[in-house]
Amino acid sequence: MSDPHVEEAHTGPIKTPKQLLIWSFFAFVVPVFAIILLVWFVLASPKPAGSADDRVHSLGGVTTEARERAVAQRLQKVGMVEIRDANRPLRAGEEVYKAQCTACHAAGAAGAPKSGDAAAWGPRIKTGYEVLLNSALKGKGAMGAQGGGDFTDVEIGRAVVYMVNAAGGKMAEPAAPAAATATAEAPATK
Repeated sequence: MSDPHVEEAHTGPIKTPKQLLIWSFFAFVVPVFAIILLVWFVLASPKPAGSADDRVHSLGGVTTEARERAVAQRLQKVGMVEIRDANRPLRAGEEVYKAQCTACHAAGAAGAPKSGDAAAWGPRIKTGYEVLLNSALKGKGAMGAQGGGDFTDVEIGRAVVYMVNAAGGKMAEPAAPAAATATAEAPATK
């Protein structure tokens, strides 16, 4: 049996100072060189040009104006603010329909119910004006959202009523918001 007071010699992969130095080298120095080589590889690889103008410029044949135009295209705004005249008269439902809705609803493209088709519009009319307006503003199926486009929500509502009434429905055209009618009536009283 072994004596409990006698400690056994440490057994492990490193037994000499030379082995300790070799392990230290592989554990710390080799990863540092690997990182340096990866950075060099990434920085030394050729990068694709941003546009045709940039490729021509790299060959030396682009004017300053073309270069500035290419830079402006790459740095274009993500969003835009559009200022509209809040006091302009609201457009009629038929006018909005002809400008915005005829592309799909006149031909029945992408499953859109044709204008004047009572059978296609019947179940939709039963859902009510609010549901139809919500579908028009937020989009439904293949139809994109119309809210925030060239027309106000009230004008889109008027187009919805125009299409419903053309298919045999009996909906009243939505009125202008109270603030718009108050400012429209004010100049008339002077």
